Amino acid sequence: MSKPVWKTIRIIAAILVTLIMVFPVYWMFITSLKTSSELRLAMPTFWPDKFMWGNYVDAFNAAPFGRYAINTVIQTAGILFLQINLGIMAAYAFAKGNFPGREKLFLLVLAALIVPDQVTFVPVYVMMSNLGWINSFYALIIPHAASAYSIFLLRQTFKSINNDVIEAAKVDGASRMQVLYRILTPMAFPTIATMGILSFISSWNSYFWPLIMTNTNNMRVLTVGIAMMRDSVAGDEALNFHLIMAASMMIILPIVLIFIFAQKHIVTAMSNSTFK
Repeated sequence: MSKPVWKTIRIIAAILVTLIMVFPVYWMFITSLKTSSELRLAMPTFWPDKFMWGNYVDAFNAAPFGRYAINTVIQTAGILFLQINLGIMAAYAFAKGNFPGREKLFLLVLAALIVPDQVTFVPVYVMMSNLGWINSFYALIIPHAASAYSIFLLRQTFKSINNDVIEAAKVDGASRMQVLYRILTPMAFPTIATMGILSFISSWNSYFWPLIMTNTNNMRVLTVGIAMMRDSVAGDEALNFHLIMAASMMIILPIVLIFIFAQKHIVTAMSNSTFK
């Protein structure tokens, strides 16, 4: 098979895969702009007869989404801050530290990657309840303060950095924290950015844990809010599906924007020689 033909096939395949992945988001978007009567048509339309931008206002007012959004931002920011900083410090210790049992402790961190959340849910829930943290930001943030995957990702990056850089910084009088945050962190920025993006997406989309840990509107997050909104119109989904889709679009918009502007950091981190 000639190179032009093979290149054409790859382009067509890439276009098809892209369309398959983008179509659900496109369908969500056009559904959010339709009227309830248009949603009930026997033959679905791929373009709204009239763009009902007011659906977004109606969806926002259908529930206290303003409060949900604030709670989601606080939860996401708290988890992101803790995971990045604890991940950086733990990865530095595992990559450049010299203490007894280092490799065995790191194996325990890796073991956490294969333990599903459902296994640890009950003991962590009991712990949060005993501490009186149910229905608080502590319960939403603290159990996710550390990420085994983030530690693994950063450890691999730190191990690829030459020790001479660290020694030179120490000779110049830099403390250990200065070496970590002023020398190593900028050098590992693509990996940290990737870790931050993955952490943001996971925290922003989190549903199961906030659902269990919150029981009032004052503490619920966006994902739980949409579920509550859907349940409130149970039996009449066809009449309110456009509002549910509008609320869903408002939730995924920050994720889409962050991924668009930060995708180069993901590619850089994943193509790093430490993963080869």
